[in-house]
Amino acid sequence: MGMRRNDVDREWPFLVAAYAFVITMCGTTLPTPLYSLYQREFGFSSLMVTVIFAVYAMGVIAALLLFGHVSDFIGRRPVLLAALVLSAASAVCFLLADGLPQLFTGRVLSGLSAGLATGAATVTVIELAPPHRRRGATLLATAANLGGLGLGPLLAGVLAQYAPAPLRLVFVVDLALVAVAAAGVLALPETVRTRHRPLRPQRMRVPREMRSTFTAAAMAGFAGFATLGLFTSVSPTFLSEVEGERDHAVAGAVVFSVFAASIAGQTLGRRLGPGWSLPGGCAVLVAGMAAIAASLATASLALLVLGAVVAGAGQGLSFHAAVRVVTGSSPADRRAEVTSALFVLMYLAISIPVIGVGALSVAVGLRPAGLVFTGCVALLAAATLLRLRLRPAGPPDG
Repeated sequence: MGMRRNDVDREWPFLVAAYAFVITMCGTTLPTPLYSLYQREFGFSSLMVTVIFAVYAMGVIAALLLFGHVSDFIGRRPVLLAALVLSAASAVCFLLADGLPQLFTGRVLSGLSAGLATGAATVTVIELAPPHRRRGATLLATAANLGGLGLGPLLAGVLAQYAPAPLRLVFVVDLALVAVAAAGVLALPETVRTRHRPLRPQRMRVPREMRSTFTAAAMAGFAGFATLGLFTSVSPTFLSEVEGERDHAVAGAVVFSVFAASIAGQTLGRRLGPGWSLPGGCAVLVAGMAAIAASLATASLALLVLGAVVAGAGQGLSFHAAVRVVTGSSPADRRAEVTSALFVLMYLAISIPVIGVGALSVAVGLRPAGLVFTGCVALLAAATLLRLRLRPAGPPDG
């Protein structure tokens, strides 16, 4: 009985940290299936949707550059609490929104929240894992990240379609979930011996001995996160204007399918190991891009869902391997810094290509813009695969 109690005592901090990570990331994608409603209510274009989304990504990058390493010095728990406070403030902005200023403010706060949580929460989950969970800790951390991102659109889409107050209720629910997460984080043990260091922008430094591995991981991550950016910003617009599907719950479910497939890909990647899953993920991502391109060319919802699942699985394979390689290869006192550097590049992938799709859609239309995007991502994934064949990354076994 005592052994069981000890097992529970070791398990709960690990699981609470993962829950806080899920809820923080869930809040960042709640607006995804609601953008069409905001467009009708406030009268802005599809290009503005991508700009609003990119403002979120810029908030993430700013937080990673300014504070990505701060949990290495002040501790993990204060950073996670700050991320949850910002997440709650973002929900309040959307709850009270009556125009674009509140949407932009909410997205910036949401981005800052995600930027704080991404590096710190990933490392916290890994560090709090009990010994028998250590090998699966990276999988749980990345699954919490992407699982939260996927749950946001699903929750918002279902509530918008079937519950009252589609632009309000979901943010009330989110605030309740954030409150529970904050209470849990307050009870977490601290894993860092705090040190004093002046706050300054973080330089994008990667230890020389791991730069080749980091480059391969970043290339694979960039292609996968560009795909996630497409689905979490303009996929509801693709569904309504190209596929003719205007159900908010369906839009949320399509986005959720990408992230659910990503988690499945990560689970498979844990079994295969980074040596197989990093290049394998790139190959699967190319196949997913082909299916998405075919869906845009033929206006087929079934092909879009197939492409979402295949591309999500490829992204999950490569993303899990990338994080595992980078965290496993980083010096312990720079782990959050290097992990944050990886996520800076991934969030650039989320923002820049999506703005390009928005701008191109104004010039040539949504369907051609989507086809150009899928072609570019497929080329990058194929180039990464070729690089890994010529110069394999050196992932750790643990």
